Amino acid sequence: MKKTGHKTKLITAVTLILFLGFFLINFLNYKISRNTVRDNLVNSALPLTSNNIYSEIQQDLIRPIFISSLMANDTFLKDWSMEGEKDISKITSYLKEIRDKYGFFSVFLVSENTGNYYHFKGIQKKISKEDAHDVWYYAFKATNKEYVLDVDTDEAADGTLTIFINHRLNDSSGNLLGVTGVGLKLESVANSLKKYGHNYNKEIYLVDDKGTIQVHEDKSLVEKVKIQNLEGLGEIADKILEKKTESDTSGTFYEFDKNGKHILLLVRYIPEFNWFLMVEHNETGSMTEIRQNFATNLLIGLSITLIVIILIVFTINIFQKNLEILAITDKLTGACNRREFDRQFEMAVYTFRREKRHFSIILYDIDRFKTLNDSLGHLYGDKILVDISNITQTCIRKTDVFVRWGGDEFIILTYSDKKGAIYMAERIRECIAQTRFSEYAESMPGEDLSISISCGVAEFRDNDTMDTIVKRADEALYTAKSKGKNISVMESQDSEEVH
Repeated sequence: MKKTGHKTKLITAVTLILFLGFFLINFLNYKISRNTVRDNLVNSALPLTSNNIYSEIQQDLIRPIFISSLMANDTFLKDWSMEGEKDISKITSYLKEIRDKYGFFSVFLVSENTGNYYHFKGIQKKISKEDAHDVWYYAFKATNKEYVLDVDTDEAADGTLTIFINHRLNDSSGNLLGVTGVGLKLESVANSLKKYGHNYNKEIYLVDDKGTIQVHEDKSLVEKVKIQNLEGLGEIADKILEKKTESDTSGTFYEFDKNGKHILLLVRYIPEFNWFLMVEHNETGSMTEIRQNFATNLLIGLSITLIVIILIVFTINIFQKNLEILAITDKLTGACNRREFDRQFEMAVYTFRREKRHFSIILYDIDRFKTLNDSLGHLYGDKILVDISNITQTCIRKTDVFVRWGGDEFIILTYSDKKGAIYMAERIRECIAQTRFSEYAESMPGEDLSISISCGVAEFRDNDTMDTIVKRADEALYTAKSKGKNISVMESQDSEEVH
């Protein structure tokens, strides 16, 4: 039991060491990989993506701002407005030419003098403070800004959501003549952002300085939802909207949780539009592959650990079995040694006293062994011991215990009474006597190469000890020797012999 306990402790310790080793190594690799990916996202990927998107948005929006600025400084528009807006065909022709040349969705002019909303198709309407759809005009006038971007529905195009670039049209004295500009179809800009998002695996949208979403691939959010009201983002919205100075165009990093995901956010203020570019990255999604690799490595580590443990258990069992065999076996003959005989004898005594199962011992030695050993040499003497041992083991049962007692003496513990034991002794003796050991002939020319044994048999009695029963068997063996050898003799109590 002690050996089993030590083996279990050893295997448990090795298992823990291997598993903890694999776990710690993989956990450290996971942490390092996670930190590396995060650092790359925060310091490289997000800023680079923001810069690329900013450049592409500039190409999409700066160009119409530039065109609206050219229109606002065009002498034709100024002269036509100051001359009383007499020929409508001229202005519609002009607006249509701008539209066709640059491919804008809408091109317009609103007159401060007449309130007419000129479109490339003609006069669209007359603006009024009472018309909720015209609030943009009066709000823009109040800002005194040169231009603004405004997301609104285009009445001239069946209410299509449009990004208008509204530019102030002044005369040479700075007096307001009206507002001119162009319009971009919001869907096309949103599709561009969607394309950028798919290319860079990010969610990209634009919000104004009040936090209202102005451009998003989800149209239901545009002009209707503020970032202050979005999950996770609402908690940091005020901090984001404070960052709108022209010097802060490099982008500011934030992070928040949304729908069970950890989001990394880079916000970049675009002073030309007075809007914010929002670039979101799902860090949880980026870490999925790393977590999967971590789990896979742990599984591989566990599998390797199990394989190693199986090999260790197999090896330990083999060595333990070999050690146990060495501990109870005579190295030369393969018979049991005295230590094993002591254990088997105690077990036989216990069985006898509990179940009344009789047992006996047979003590024998090789006749004239010293002469054979001296004549043939110790090498052949050892071979004779091995041969005698092998013959004996073919004559006994698996339940019998065969022991090398010392030198050329052997003991057999057999679960038989004295009659069964004497018959076994005779069977062994006759097998050995009938065997011719021809391999030793050259070393003993002219000699009879037959080998014999003499046996003494004793049956266990209730008051016996190992010493007393062995003594009686030894006395019987001595009697066999004195009677000419090559015979089996029962213990002296019965003085029975079998030849």
